[in-house]
Amino acid sequence: MRSSTVTVALSLAAGATAARVCGTNSSSTYQWTVGDARYDGADPSVENSISTVAFSIVPGTGTGYATFFECMGEWPEEWGGWYEGGDKLIWGDCIWAGNGPNSDTTVSFALDWKNRTMYVSHTFACSDIEGSSALAIGSAQLDLACASTTSAGPESCTLNASKPSITTLGGLAHSSTGAGCADDASLYQSWQLESWVRKYKMAPGSQTPSDDSGPAFTLRNMANSDVFACAPGADSAYRGDCAWVGEGNSTAATTAAFAFDPETDLLTITQTWICSDSPSYDAVGIGFVQATCTRAGDQLTCTSGLIWVGTEAP
Repeated sequence: MRSSTVTVALSLAAGATAARVCGTNSSSTYQWTVGDARYDGADPSVENSISTVAFSIVPGTGTGYATFFECMGEWPEEWGGWYEGGDKLIWGDCIWAGNGPNSDTTVSFALDWKNRTMYVSHTFACSDIEGSSALAIGSAQLDLACASTTSAGPESCTLNASKPSITTLGGLAHSSTGAGCADDASLYQSWQLESWVRKYKMAPGSQTPSDDSGPAFTLRNMANSDVFACAPGADSAYRGDCAWVGEGNSTAATTAAFAFDPETDLLTITQTWICSDSPSYDAVGIGFVQATCTRAGDQLTCTSGLIWVGTEAP
């Protein structure tokens, strides 16, 4: 399990509280400006050291700050923002500071470090369709200046003078009622995590948890509104199946499962669709979970607000 002292701000412009229309055939764009960025590479002199990345992003041109979010992510340096260096982006949560207006349900980011490409996503309620949600995603390349304090020391990077802009394209996140497998497969798959809870014991000053319950949470598919209750299985506190609890629009048979790494705080979500009208398929997403823990003696209870987890690079 990792801890970090690096935080960043994600500010929301005053105009972001305007009505957001999501109708079936409509789409809207939202402008963001990267105001600040920092990357701290793994320290080669420290065993199991990790890379940490943090951003400050402002919608619009960066003027008229109204509120902000804190965003960060971390992973082994050789992964470069992709889980185990593969083809799955690691999505990190952006936590709202609680001041000023906020129209977004979740705000998240991912970073392709090799190509210096940053992705921003945000979900929000539709003003024209009661009970429906929208998803907007965009990306931009970062111009960074990097340096090390010593020849063998960790690399640190910050933005150059230019502040890149990111345009996110948003639209209705889910399919229509009664959609089949082929319809679901054509949509970008992602999930919203709700009611995250994990409990374990750890004495003050220790870095080793015991009696770990593992995470339990509600998993809501953004593309078709499938809802699952996820809890650890009998064999492991960090792996489990998710029980479907209804509400979904899809007519396909579907299952979901998760795996959580307590050392990196990375959650892997896998959802599989068993199709009768088209080939079966699955979707996999990776999320970095920033939970807040409260202590009562040696007992820690960790919870989180809503978290969005995406899949491949859009």
